[in-house]
Amino acid sequence: MRGSCGVRRRTRGLRLKPKDKGKVKIRKQMQSFNVDEMASISINPSYQSIPHPRYQGRTGRIVGKQGRAYFVEIKDGGQVKKILVTPEHLIKSG
Repeated sequence: MRGSCGVRRRTRGLRLKPKDKGKVKIRKQMQSFNVDEMASISINPSYQSIPHPRYQGRTGRIVGKQGRAYFVEIKDGGQVKKILVTPEHLIKSG
């Protein structure tokens, strides 16, 4: 039988640590970023809508905003890609 090819396939390793389980912190949802700020993508599996798992751990530059989500520009291979990510999946990086 053919396997599923959904966005959440092969994401069993994206489990939360025991100290991070439970109620989602409102500070994580409400964090804000400025344009040209660096941010890392860290998928939080507590949410249904996640960025594609291939971008887990990637660091990029914030280039815009759409609603409450942010466009993160990363390099994938030799290409520059813009990914729309909600703030609960982002971590500020220096």
